[in-house]
Amino acid sequence: MSRPASPEVISYAGAGVSIASSLTLTEWGVIIGIATALLTFALNAIYMYRKDRREEVETAARLKHLEEHHE
Repeated sequence: MSRPASPEVISYAGAGVSIASSLTLTEWGVIIGIATALLTFALNAIYMYRKDRREEVETAARLKHLEEHHE
């Protein structure tokens, strides 16, 4: 894969700046709100996965303890 030429990079950067400057404050608010919601969802999913793993290990340890003392 070849490295993009400088004029190409400048052209894309200019297009990005043009699009970003054309957005209104309301549109920026919507974009930030969506980004915040997606980030919150991702962090919550990660937290719940880790919590589930911790509880799974704890439950296995409790069951092992009960089996050892019940016999």
